[in-house]
Amino acid sequence: NVTNLPFWNTFDVLNFATIDEEVAKLLELKAQLGGDEGKHQFTLKTAKGTRDYNPKQMAIREKVFNTIIGCFKRHGAETIDTPVFELKETLTGKYGEDSKLIYDLKDQGGELLSLRYDLTVPFARYLAMNKISNIKRYHIAKVYRRDNPAMTRGRYREFYQCDFDIAGQYDPMIPDAECLKIVHEILSELELGDFRIKVNDRRILDGMFAVCGVPDDKFRTICSTVDKLDKMSWEDVRSEMVKEKGLSEEAADQIGQYVSMQGGKDLAERLLQDAKMSQSKQACAGLTDMKLLFSYLELFQVTDKVVFDLSLARGLDYYTGVIYEAILTQNGPAPEAGEKGEEGVSVGSVAGGGRYDGLVGMFDPKGRKVPCVGVSIGIERVFSILEQKAEVRGSEKVRTTETQVMVASAQKNLLEERLKLTAELWNAGIKAEVMYKKNPKLLSQLQHCEDSGIPLVAILGEQELKDGVVKLRDVHSREEADVLRAELVEEIKKRIADV
Repeated sequence: NVTNLPFWNTFDVLNFATIDEEVAKLLELKAQLGGDEGKHQFTLKTAKGTRDYNPKQMAIREKVFNTIIGCFKRHGAETIDTPVFELKETLTGKYGEDSKLIYDLKDQGGELLSLRYDLTVPFARYLAMNKISNIKRYHIAKVYRRDNPAMTRGRYREFYQCDFDIAGQYDPMIPDAECLKIVHEILSELELGDFRIKVNDRRILDGMFAVCGVPDDKFRTICSTVDKLDKMSWEDVRSEMVKEKGLSEEAADQIGQYVSMQGGKDLAERLLQDAKMSQSKQACAGLTDMKLLFSYLELFQVTDKVVFDLSLARGLDYYTGVIYEAILTQNGPAPEAGEKGEEGVSVGSVAGGGRYDGLVGMFDPKGRKVPCVGVSIGIERVFSILEQKAEVRGSEKVRTTETQVMVASAQKNLLEERLKLTAELWNAGIKAEVMYKKNPKLLSQLQHCEDSGIPLVAILGEQELKDGVVKLRDVHSREEADVLRAELVEEIKKRIADV
């Protein structure tokens, strides 16, 4: 140790200590500047609960969106848009126990803001703010939740919702039945596999809680626990009610008898005669409407997939009447730990909604109510299933572009002619592509068409230019025909129409 040498003094030790400090500072500064390469080192990843989508995945998404929008428009809906963030007070107190999942933003100059949690509350705010008393609208946009992500099952922190809502004062159960018909149409058209649409009514639930001895102030919290029956066993749900929520064992056991019931119009009729349920005016009103709903669903020919299920609760605070949820009963991805996965049993919710007659009134200064009913399609869950199906099929190509014709050349020095012809096709409304090379090889141009699924190639050569024709090649059959330049647009349109 050099400090033990006789000529080493205290000043030198202090001097070395100072040098060590300076070296440490320089190393720290070097690290801040990014090390030897002068580059900032960072992790390349998406934020937790989010993802990127490649062109193939986007092609699947676009097809799904078109199917859903087509259905919404078929039912006469118009569309709106609202900001991605709202005043925090707009969202607070509308989601029950799920309120803890709202993303709050930092104060940006006097307004406390939060990212929207769903599209329903912003819609209610929009109606109240613009004094709209009736509208049939759809809205497709991203929402945000600080949830625990399950990426493989389509549960994210940033995701799309596809909402359809009918606002206005109408006769009972007619708009509600149309919402269920829309769910049936969309899920049938998307071919996701077998599904069921469970329906219940908040009034039936609240009436059931009352006659089973649940105190008024525990209705919402017990409702949130019942809502977990699709993920937890009855024993676990009962335990949470009794041990965590403080409900009596007797009340929990009575609830257990009811939530195991499923049926259709016949169950509603039976419960109207039930000794306990018939004591609740609220429950009777809900059961009478449930009978009416099923009579309309019969006319819409969707009762084969709809079941009246007393275990359905949907935890959101703003529901006031009919509630529903669509679940896949097979062909979904493997269930997560703690979720049921046997044949014919739910492995995932793909749509949900209900009636919320009081939500607009919460925002209106005069408390003016606008009755509303709506449905939200769980689009990310749908994408997950369709993506997995596409992977299973494997070899089947998914087109990621819509190009109808490739403008190619058989010889060199024809770039200008290719560009002129491409412009003619674009101006005629034809989706066309050209290679960004002066002298591309014909084989590489044809290969690009094979790889991208482009059905036609318009080939130019010196002879074709002299004769005033274009060689039109069918990529699939490899048949070629000379077409007069003046008739090319018409011929391409005819060929595309025949595909």
